[in-house]
Amino acid sequence: MLGDPAFRSSLLTFLAFAVFIVPTTFVLSLAAALLVARTRFMQAFFRSVFFLPTACSYVVAALIWKMSIFSGIRSGLANAVLGWFGVDSIPWLSLADPPWYWLVIVTARLWLQVGFYMILFLAGIQRISPTLYEAAAIDGAEGWKVFRHITLPQLRATSTAVLLLLLINAFQAFDEFYNILASFGTYPPYARPPLVYLYYTALGSGQDFGHGSAGAVILTLIIAVIAVVQGRVLRLGERGD
Repeated sequence: MLGDPAFRSSLLTFLAFAVFIVPTTFVLSLAAALLVARTRFMQAFFRSVFFLPTACSYVVAALIWKMSIFSGIRSGLANAVLGWFGVDSIPWLSLADPPWYWLVIVTARLWLQVGFYMILFLAGIQRISPTLYEAAAIDGAEGWKVFRHITLPQLRATSTAVLLLLLINAFQAFDEFYNILASFGTYPPYARPPLVYLYYTALGSGQDFGHGSAGAVILTLIIAVIAVVQGRVLRLGERGD
């Protein structure tokens, strides 16, 4: 499997996807959690609004993004907005250069998962003792200093869990790629993450279950190694966590 160029290409696709989705989701979900935590008016409402997309099916969201928002025709929402500014319609999913399809896939994933990780960060923020912030206020610390020296260190365990879940979910990316890029039973040769590649390998016309199983084992080992390395780097599990 490691000698298969198509499988190596799928790992590169995952890497590109992870580079986009992991830090962006982390930052947006943490920012949303901080904003909701500081909200004193209708906090439950805003928490529910951010979390609500999590209940949506990945398949349904992918089809909405593909057929309504980023359809390649003028009536699509994105092209309609561009038309207001005199910009020609963009075939979002038909071109590999420039790769506009990444914008469609990444925005769909962000909409679906930011709310979930926001709830995790919000739970971590609510566990921080208020006395730490009171002591910081007495010392004259505020803004970025408080976030850097109190909030972020206290969220170390939560941040580690969020990063690990984001990487695992990136490895498991299938629904949005398949439902956004596939058409009439075909799939373009580009942007095939590992699960899409293994799907066509094991369940396609060749039904090569041996290579499909080998690829699944490789993905499992990669996820395990990443989890161990990440735990060591961020010192998860030490006393105090």
